[in-house]
Amino acid sequence: MGAVTSGPEPAADYLRTGDVFERPFLLGAATAAYQIEGAADEDGRGRSIWDTYSHTPGLVAGGDTGDVAADHYHRLGEDLDLMNGLGLDAYRFSISWPRIQPGGTGPANRRGLDFYSRLVDGLLERGITPVATLYHWDLPQELEDAGGWPLRDTAYRFAEYAGLVADALGDRVPMWTTINEPWAAAYLGYGSGVMAPGRTDGAAALAAVHHLNLGHGLAAATLRERSAPGTSVSVTLNMHAARDGGDGGPEAVERVDALANGAFLGPMLRGAYPERLLTDTQDVTDWSFLRDGDLDLIHQPLDSLGVNFYSTVTVRMWDGTGEKTSADGHKPSTATPWVGSESVEFLPQPGPFTAMGWNIAPEALEQVLVGLGNAFPDLPLIVTENGAAFDDRRTPAGGVHDTGRIDYLHRHLVACARARERGVDLRGYFVWSLLDNFEWAHGYEKRFGVVHVDYDTQRRTVKDSGHWYAQLARTRRIG
Repeated sequence: MGAVTSGPEPAADYLRTGDVFERPFLLGAATAAYQIEGAADEDGRGRSIWDTYSHTPGLVAGGDTGDVAADHYHRLGEDLDLMNGLGLDAYRFSISWPRIQPGGTGPANRRGLDFYSRLVDGLLERGITPVATLYHWDLPQELEDAGGWPLRDTAYRFAEYAGLVADALGDRVPMWTTINEPWAAAYLGYGSGVMAPGRTDGAAALAAVHHLNLGHGLAAATLRERSAPGTSVSVTLNMHAARDGGDGGPEAVERVDALANGAFLGPMLRGAYPERLLTDTQDVTDWSFLRDGDLDLIHQPLDSLGVNFYSTVTVRMWDGTGEKTSADGHKPSTATPWVGSESVEFLPQPGPFTAMGWNIAPEALEQVLVGLGNAFPDLPLIVTENGAAFDDRRTPAGGVHDTGRIDYLHRHLVACARARERGVDLRGYFVWSLLDNFEWAHGYEKRFGVVHVDYDTQRRTVKDSGHWYAQLARTRRIG
């Protein structure tokens, strides 16, 4: 796939109404375990890299941690009823690896599996399709202490964990995702250090890329072998839409595309890393961690590809004079996630923006989907995350009037409809997120949910955007 390089189309094109998403198109919502569950020290759960990271002073805004989060672990029934009230077709959740294997190895923790079994059964009882993600960044701390994702053995431990989960839930979970956003886990966790485990080593980040890919391939094969016949297996990637910012823009776009997109699409879907990636990073690593047979293990057949999308980047090559801008949408760091491409400059973009400072560009989502559809025409796509943080406030009457989020979701769903009109086999859309939650290094400052959470009382309030989404789920038509 080539990167997104064309400029935006008129925003008004993304405000039309009447687009229809008839079943079996899935309209769902997504969450992640560490961001909502809480119960960090209960029922045998072990420590993850995010427990360690969030408890390290100065790394998370407000000193926040996921110890309690949205207390989903204790409010499972209430949250299931919320999903049912919203009319969701599907719910995409992640399974906490340290809740299943406290140290990342050994037998399964039955109490941990029981929680997810109750979750899956509760979804099925309400007619909601469970979509389970095996890994959403919560590596058991003991595995990180042994070397983490830069260590080859972690990929094999991940496959063992996949087998334990498949044995317990594979008879009832019809759709699996192996890994969520390996880009973030590798480059932000081991490159720039702005996410757990907080390491800043370019070579380690690239080794993590490969071993996350390897872990995906091994886990995908395990899920197929140990789940019910007909089970769907996927992976979720956060596709980077890079735009040409002039002054060496095409070179910069190619570098970003290889590092962000090709590093995962290449081995997973084509069975090879892009030559551009290997060339651009040759001064960082010799790629000796890539062994004979690895690409065959990674290149597993998939039933769909999950696409996470929020915003775009605009890039050019830095000329070495003046201060280099690094407006890539991530927390600043002394190190870079763009390993081997430190000469790429990320330019500020025009608004409008969400509370994260991310630009709103629904036309880029359409372009990403069309680009993937053209590159991989036989592979169905699902938008597995799309949403926006805004500064939500409850009114004295108790409501949350988040008109900005409704507009955001409306525009991006129109982009999905337009992509389908252009022949893209797009089969679902999951709003991020069901609940306000622990937003990683931003703590509880940023709210993405269509359901408001009062963190003092854990009271849930459906926002106006949640009511809007429920109407969409009921009518199947954008109003």
